[in-house]
Amino acid sequence: MKARTAFLVLLTAGVVGTAAWLVFFSPVLGVRSIEIVGNLTVPSERIKQQAGVADLHPLATVNLTDVETRVLGIRQLATAKVDRVWPGTLKIEVVEREPVAAIPAGDKVAIVDGQGVVIELKSVAPPMLPLLKVDKPAEGDPAMMAALKVIQAVPPSVAGKVRQVRAGTAEGVTLELSDGRTVLWGGPDRPEEKARILASLLQRERGATLYDVSSPDVVTLK
Repeated sequence: MKARTAFLVLLTAGVVGTAAWLVFFSPVLGVRSIEIVGNLTVPSERIKQQAGVADLHPLATVNLTDVETRVLGIRQLATAKVDRVWPGTLKIEVVEREPVAAIPAGDKVAIVDGQGVVIELKSVAPPMLPLLKVDKPAEGDPAMMAALKVIQAVPPSVAGKVRQVRAGTAEGVTLELSDGRTVLWGGPDRPEEKARILASLLQRERGATLYDVSSPDVVTLK
């Protein structure tokens, strides 16, 4: 009986050891493919290279947090989530940053998202993005952050007409439209009311050149 018990123990240990080797050290359950989900403009190959996971690396030992950190080194990406899909796939789900405005930066323009993060530098601003002008173009600057909130609050019917946004202070955001009209938006407060009123005024009061919706309770036109 003792010999039989010892044999069973050794056999079990051997099975467990083999299974552990297959999972943690062998290429049998290694990374054979990397699936990229959610990318629209960033090439999948670029994300795979940034992930830095070698072919056939044991899937069980891939440090998911490290891979996420490396992938987020691509500035166009806002979030990244990495998961194991057995038996041999690493799934990387990303969300890209959405361009909101272009800010002059020397002889180039910086494309920024809604949080003021610079996504990339371009020689020319994309035609559908408004040019944002602030005294201190830096992530976290109150005037800049207020202006970005305002840009995102502008109603869709007006957004395509906004060519330039100025913000001397967080409460003094001004929109310049492509047809020459100007909108004094003020601060980022009460965005829904301002958006609704502005859309209506621009449609109804076409003769005005200045629309002041900074205080939705007392709107003025000139």
